[in-house]
Parts: sequence; C-alpha cells; structure tokens
Amino acid sequence: MRSVRQCQRIFFLCLFSVSVFAPIVFVSRRLQNISSIGRKEFIEDISAVKHRPDVLKLNSDEQEGGQSLKEPKLVVYEDRGFGSVANYSASDKIDGDVEDSIDAGDKPEVQRNGTSTRSSKEDQKMQKKVVPTKSHGKDDPTRTVVQRIQKSPARGSTDKKVKEMKDQLVRAKAYLNFAPPGSNSHFVKELKLRIKELERAMGDPSKDTNLSRSAWQKSRAMEASLSKASHIYSDCSAMATKLRAMTYNAEEQVRVQQDQAAYLLHLAARTTLKGLHCLTMRLTAEYFALLPEERKFDNQQKVHDQDLHHYAIFSDNVLACAVVVNSTVSSALDPEKIVFHIVTDSLNLPAISMWFLLNPPVKATLDIRSMQDFEWLSPKRRSALEKHNSRDPRYTSALNHLRFYLPDVFPLLNKILLFDHDVVVQRDLSELWNVNMMGKVNGAVQTCQEGEGSFRRMDTYINFSDPFVSERFDPNSCTWAFGMNLFDLQEWRRQNLTAVYSSYLQMNGRDPLWKAGSLPLGWLIFYNQTVPLDKRWQILGLGYDSGIPRSEIDRAAVIHYDGVMKPWLEIGIGKYKGYWSRRISYHHPYLQQCNIHE
Repeated sequence: MRSVRQCQRIFFLCLFSVSVFAPIVFVSRRLQNISSIGRKEFIEDISAVKHRPDVLKLNSDEQEGGQSLKEPKLVVYEDRGFGSVANYSASDKIDGDVEDSIDAGDKPEVQRNGTSTRSSKEDQKMQKKVVPTKSHGKDDPTRTVVQRIQKSPARGSTDKKVKEMKDQLVRAKAYLNFAPPGSNSHFVKELKLRIKELERAMGDPSKDTNLSRSAWQKSRAMEASLSKASHIYSDCSAMATKLRAMTYNAEEQVRVQQDQAAYLLHLAARTTLKGLHCLTMRLTAEYFALLPEERKFDNQQKVHDQDLHHYAIFSDNVLACAVVVNSTVSSALDPEKIVFHIVTDSLNLPAISMWFLLNPPVKATLDIRSMQDFEWLSPKRRSALEKHNSRDPRYTSALNHLRFYLPDVFPLLNKILLFDHDVVVQRDLSELWNVNMMGKVNGAVQTCQEGEGSFRRMDTYINFSDPFVSERFDPNSCTWAFGMNLFDLQEWRRQNLTAVYSSYLQMNGRDPLWKAGSLPLGWLIFYNQTVPLDKRWQILGLGYDSGIPRSEIDRAAVIHYDGVMKPWLEIGIGKYKGYWSRRISYHHPYLQQCNIHE
C-alpha cells in the first residue's frame, strides 16, 4: 500500500512539473522568433489583451450582427520620416484615429471604451510592404510592416460631427414649430428633452475631438427622435417653407446684431476715456498754475528755419501726441533737426502744452498752437468746416479738415510732413526729405493694390453718378492714404488747391458727392497731384485688420492705426498695442493717479 501511494505522489509531481515548465519552454521558443522591436510590441499586445473581455462586454451592442471578431495580423507600424520602425501603441490609435474613422462614415471593426478605432477604409490607405525578419536564420513570411503616411487632416473634416449636431438641433426646432400652440403631447415633450440634452452635452465645441462621449450618445438619441418626427410630419413642402422662414428670421437677427455691434464699436471710438479726461484736467490745472514766462518752450527761433525737418500734427489727444513726438525723436539719427508743430483747439492747448513742458523731447523743437489763434480762419470758414453730413465728431472736427489749409497754417514753410495722431514712427525719416516730388503736391503711400487689406477704390467713397465727378475723375485711378503725407507747400500755393477745396466743400453741401471724412475729399483735391512713396515707409490697417504679419509691421518705418480700434482704447487690437504703449512711461505720476496703464 505504501509503494502505491509513493508511485501516485511521483506521478502527480511529474504532472505538476510538466504543467509548470512546459509553458515556460513554449514561450521562450516563441520569443526567440521575434526581433527586439517585435518582442516589445508582443509584450504590449499581451498587456492590452488583459482588458479585452471588459471591452467586449462594454461594446456588446455593436456585435449584434453575428460577425465574429477576426484575429489581427502581427504588424509593426512605421512612421515615415523617422528612419526606423516604431511602435503604434493602443493609446495612439485611440487618440489619432477616432476623428478619421467617424468622418469617413464607416462602421469601426472594434471599439474601445466607446471610442472607435481605425476604420477599414483608412487601413486601405496605408502602404504595406513585407519586411524580412530572421528567426533562427529563416525568414518569417507572416510578419508585415505597415507604413503610416503622416498626413494632415482635411481642414473641414475636424468639425463634421459638430455641424451634424447643430443641424439636428435646427431640424428638431423646426419640427417643434409644427406642433399646435400649447401642445404638450408625449412626442413634443420628448423632442424638447432631446434638444435640452444635446445642447447641454455639446456645450460650445469647434472640433469633433472636443465633444464628450455623452454628446455622441445624445446625438444618436436625437437622430432616433428625428426619425420618428419625419414619419409624424411627412409633409416635405411644409418643412421646406418652415426652414426658409427660420433662415430668414435668423438672417434678420444676425443683421440686427451686426448693426448694433457696429454702432457700439463706433460709439466706443467716439467716447473719451475716463483716464484721458482725468489726465487732461490735471494737466490743465497745472498749466494755469504756472507763470506766463514758465509756459514758453525753448529754441523758438528754429520754428521757421527752412533747413530743418518740420512735422505737423492736428490733434486734441494728449497721449496720442506724446507717442508721435516721442517715437519720431527717439527713432531719428539727428533729432536736433526736428521741429514739431502741434495744432489743437483752445480747450486742449493747456493740457498738451503742460505735458511737453514736463516731458520735453530730447534736442527737438516744439511749437504748440491753438486753431483759434489763426486770424485768417474766419468764423464763416470755421463753421463751414463742421458741415460734413456726419454725426461722427472725428469727421465734423475742424482739426480734421484743417489739413487743407496747411499753406495758411504755416505760411513761412516750403515743405512739411503731416502725421495723423494715430501713428508710431519706428525708423529714421530723414530720407523722406530727399524725395523728388516731380512737380506734385502730395507724397503718400498708395492703396490701390488689390488683395491687400488697405485696398480702396475711389467709387466706393465718391459718387460717380454725378456728372461733375464722372467727367473729371477716373474711378479706377490709384488711391492713397492719409496718415503720413509729405506736402510741397510752395507748389500747393502755386496751384491754389485751398480754393479748390472750398469750392468742392460748397458743392457737397447741395448734393453729397462723397462719404463723410477727409480722405475722399483729399483724393479729389490732389487728383493727379500725388507722388507714390515706397510701401515700406508706412503700413496701414492696425486699427481694423488683425491679420497683419509681424514681419511687415517690424519692417515699416511708420505704422498707422487707421480705423476705429485705436491703441489707447479698450477696443484696440491687443497684439498691436505694444508698439504704441512702449512709447509711453506708464510710471508717470499723472498717469498713475488717473489709472492709465497698459
């Protein structure tokens, strides 16, 4: 009996040993046939198999077609351009292929955690090639390398599902409009619930990848409800009529919102900032506290020196004038040759004068005057300047149209460079004074190049249906920009262009010939009297165009914030404000007290 038990023990120990060591030997032989890279992927595949039962359980509803899952081939994924075979892990597959498989519209073969993997159509796009790998000196024909072609997704494919969900919401609301007023049927309740659930699940996404899993589920539920609605409301013509009405109402709402946004934008542009008003009041109070002899600027003997470079600004904005003067002087190679003439109104003269008395530009000469001091500007002329068929004070301001009286404002000068107060100078401008004017009056950068943001046509702003205009001007002639203009005042006086301005102004009073503003009027006055300047002297659009490349801005000698979004306003384009704000010392006590900061 004892020998029988001993034999049984030996037999069981042998069976146990075989069950333990046989798998080890089998696996070791298998691993010898796999390369170093294949071994790594094999281990990753084993780790992925651990979760396979749970995954299949979660997605059992997708396998109702009776099709059994096929065993995948042993493949190695290679990224083109990296020069070596690389792993394609399970996480990469989920993250990178969900979007493409959904957009392709194919049913995925396997789903993981509710997210679809690579579709069969995308697999067909891959380039396959056999890579011989050696195992014990023999080639393994079952081994295949699949090259993934790295390709950027189509631009419109990334938001296909988002658009589909939005379309579902529109259709659902259209079906709701078919229900009788006050209807509270089971289907109406269901449709309202689906709309609320889908809107809550969607949020405000811009790409399919931003959608949550619940959004996909709610979209499927909504599609089922819409299918039910299509059977209840089967009248296609009534649906088309309802959708056209909804489209018209939506377009009307968009138009009203756009008009309101444009009005508020222009209102913000016309409003004086609280901080700027505070600064003006403080500077005015300090100015009147000075003695008369303390209000004078140095080097006034240079004001009419023809050998110097004369610049002019017409403005009532303290900070804007400070930026133009500071940027011009700091960019100049020889600031001693610069004379700045600032013309403002009597209300802002004390504040602007006090600012430059406290912060004088280094070596440059300043001349600050009020337009009320010009004796030749009669009350009749002054009132005529303010009649321009516009409620916008930027256009009705006399300072805006005073530029057409430059020979009278500066009777002792022969040439002057006029700046708008919304420019910043980045380069030395001394070469401009050597430009050959060729007998013309105005030197400016042209804006007649189609495709550019600054492109302007004359017939956009000027009424060419009027015979007087159509007989004298060509609507296709090249336009130009105010902002930085070199004027030959001697030639201006010789051709008496100020009288031409006055005659056009009177004609526009009877029947409007141009839109409000001084630019279209300038095109008429200086027609065939403008010399084109190189575009590198001035770049336009920083007050309305947010797509100007930084390289073009840095290359320009003068940058112009033309448009309503000025850099000192809250509505200014943020990425351009730095070019303007760097010219202001925000640590100045007055700016700190008035809460003016970047």
